[in-house]
Amino acid sequence: MKLYELKRGSRFRIVSNNPVTPPAANELEYGDVLTLDHVDGMYSYCTDNRGEVMHPAAFTDVEEVG
Repeated sequence: MKLYELKRGSRFRIVSNNPVTPPAANELEYGDVLTLDHVDGMYSYCTDNRGEVMHPAAFTDVEEVG
């Protein structure tokens, strides 16, 4: 499924091998687990387990967890 198909507050795992992020954003890797806040255009606003902000592309392949 694509990230843009999830609802706000959903927890998900990245299943893309090369997730796209904006320039100068924190790097993402396959298997990272994040919580979606919202999609804003091409990118999203998500947080990891430590509360760090991440911006995977809205079209990133993900699987919902929990």
